[in-house]
Parts: sequence; structure tokens; C-alpha cells
Amino acid sequence: MKVNRVWLGTGLVLCCLAISILPSCKNEKADNQQETVNGATGNSAIDNLTKAIGSDPENADLYAQRARLFYDNEGYDEAIQDLSAALTLDSTNVDYHHMLADVYMDYFKSRLALKTMERAAALYPDRIPTLLKLSEFQLILKQYEQSLKTINHVLELDPQNADGYFMLGMVLKETGDTTRAINSFQSAVEIEPEMVDAWINLGQLHARIKGNLAGQFFDNAIKIAPDNPTALHAKASFLADQGDFKGAIDLYRKINIADPQYEEGYFNSGLLYLEMDSLQQAYKLFDLTIKVDPLHIRAYFFRGYAEEHLGKPDDAIKDYQQALRLAPEYELAKEGLARLSKGN
Repeated sequence: MKVNRVWLGTGLVLCCLAISILPSCKNEKADNQQETVNGATGNSAIDNLTKAIGSDPENADLYAQRARLFYDNEGYDEAIQDLSAALTLDSTNVDYHHMLADVYMDYFKSRLALKTMERAAALYPDRIPTLLKLSEFQLILKQYEQSLKTINHVLELDPQNADGYFMLGMVLKETGDTTRAINSFQSAVEIEPEMVDAWINLGQLHARIKGNLAGQFFDNAIKIAPDNPTALHAKASFLADQGDFKGAIDLYRKINIADPQYEEGYFNSGLLYLEMDSLQQAYKLFDLTIKVDPLHIRAYFFRGYAEEHLGKPDDAIKDYQQALRLAPEYELAKEGLARLSKGN
């Protein structure tokens, strides 16, 4: 893309040269990309697009469509290859840049994700959705000053942009500027009253400063989105911190009824039952957590802890050992194993 911008500024001779050589370069790159992903996958939608690409290899959108399907099925390498082919054919399509950045981020290639969004913002310096996405990625990578600069540009372009104020609040929250973060989230909900995430953050920050409006803010989020697991979890955490364990457990149960695979609902309820000395209930919930997520290290430890205090030392030893297999330096599991070893 930088090369294309240079060509545009170097005059007629180089522009003509670029026009004469670019199609062959595109064909070569697109063909190379197709060769790496054109085998049958067993996914009819992907295979149909592969056939379409074979018939029309200059169609950038076909590569992007197939990239989306690969991405949705966690085929990150294939998605990256297809998006690279799409961008070779159409380097200014901002949607391709956004999708490529998402693929990189989900593939744990955050630096490449950021670079991709920086290129998109260079192409479209005043496009607000691109700037907001760039600021989000800068925040993820803890580039706080750069993220603030990007957000300020968004708010210069649109002083009433609720997403801009939300992102400003997120950066300020992350950097510990609680008062200004609250003001930013408040501005966001004044502009967009149904912004659930802003209400949740207002609740969390007011809880942090012991404000008396925290519960109301969580309730606002839940009124807008009654089945939103993030809103319900945030309110449950708040209630637990206030000592209302039963209220928190009820909310976690509501989440798990809607989503039986939400392991943190089981796990956090188990912790609360431990606080209430309900060992058998705690054990059942840690057991459910492990069934949903067999790699949940803390669930093995706490199930072992419950077993230890329920008079099941052999089962407890097995769970402590499993926790240590997953996390060899887990001190609490080491201590539990040592306690039971002494007892034997």
C-alpha cells in the first residue's frame, strides 16, 4: 500500500509502468494464495468459494468471503492468506483491513493486528470506525498515549460520538484516572442511553470508590439487556462484594440457565458456597466447572479443597495433583498436597 501511494506521486512514467506490471503481480500473488488453500475442506460453503475463485481469480471479494468462513472456523492461517490475496487485488478496501486485524488479534498476533489498523487509519485518517478500532487495539497493547491521541481525533471529528467517549473512559480506567473515566462513561450514556458496557463500567467504578449509585448503574445495564451475561456477572460480583452471596448466586444461576457452558458462573458460585460453608454445594459447582472446562486449574484446586474438608482425602490428592500438572508452581495446590501427605 505504501508502494501504491508512492507510485501515485511520481508522475506519468512510473504510473504507466505500474499499470503495465501490476496485473501480472496481482495474478501471481493471487494464484500463489489460491494454491495454498484451494484443496477440498469438507465445508461446502468454503469449497464452493474455492471453485468460484478458480473461475474468477481477480475477484477480491471472493477471497474475503472465503477468509470470513475460514476465520469463523478458526482457520487463521488460511484466513490471513485469503485476506492478503484480497488486499493485493484491492489494497484500499477498509473492510479487508479490519477483518485482517481481527484475525491477527484472535490468532495472538497483536502487533500485526495493530500494524494492520495503523495502515487502515493511514488510508482513511478521518474514518471514525477505523479510528475507534485503532484506539481499541492501542489500548489492548497498552499504548495509552497513542490511544488517547486517536480518541481525541475521533471527538474532534464528532464531539457527540458515544463510542469515542466510551473508549476514552476505557483508557482512563486502565490508567487509574477514575474520576475522569466516570465522567467519560457518563458522557457516553448521556449521548447513547442504551450503551450497556458504559453502564457496567460506571457501576464498577462507582463500586471501586464506594459510591452509592453502583447498584443502580448495574440495574440500568440489566434493564437494557436482561440476558446479557456480562451485565449479570458484573452485578453478581458487586453483590458478592457487598456480602449478598445468595443474590449473587441467583444471578450466576440465571446466566447458567441461559448458557450452560458459562463455566465462570459455576466456579464463582462454588466460591460463594465455600464462603457460606456449604461444602457439598461448592463441590458440585466446581465439578460442573471442570466438566465444562477440563483445563480450569483453580476449579481442580477448589474441588480438591472441598473434597479435603468433606473427608475425601484420596480424591482431594488427585485434584491437587491435577492442578499441579496444569500449573506446576501453584502454591495453594502444593500446600494442600503437603497437608494430606503429612496426614497419610
